[in-house]
Amino acid sequence: MNDPFSTLKTFGIGYDSIFKNFNELLDLGKSISQSAGYPPFNISKVEDNKYVIEMAVAGFGRSNLDITLNDGVLTISGKVESDDESANYLYKGIANRAFTRKFALADTVEIKDADLVNGMLKVFFENIIPESRKPRKISIGGVGKGLIDTTAKDATFQESEEESKPLDKEVA
Repeated sequence: MNDPFSTLKTFGIGYDSIFKNFNELLDLGKSISQSAGYPPFNISKVEDNKYVIEMAVAGFGRSNLDITLNDGVLTISGKVESDDESANYLYKGIANRAFTRKFALADTVEIKDADLVNGMLKVFFENIIPESRKPRKISIGGVGKGLIDTTAKDATFQESEEESKPLDKEVA
């Protein structure tokens, strides 16, 4: 497989898992695009960190739908009851077929709820940003170079013993 991120990997350290996630997302996208687009769905942002997937699943009941989350991939699938073989259709235009839809979720996204109302399946999500990833102000103290104290409410610098020692040689 050709790695679309091979050039970028030469500029970053510690991003291996991100590139792996992007490759998995590309693979998931390829498999999704090969599906026939059934059933149709919407993804909406309802608030800053809240989202909903709405999927048209008319004809499917709660017992026919399955929602699972495994390794960051949300899978929604529907199974059909056996078709009534005795029906004498002149025209059959209503799809009665099983489906599987997959969605990649970020590590910080949590599924909050799911509901089925009038043939619409709604799955609600929240992107919960950990405190360590939220923007914060770093104060510049007069101590010099130091370590960031991430346990304090406002991040402050603390001088380490290594940095307080004078250097024997100058580095060019």
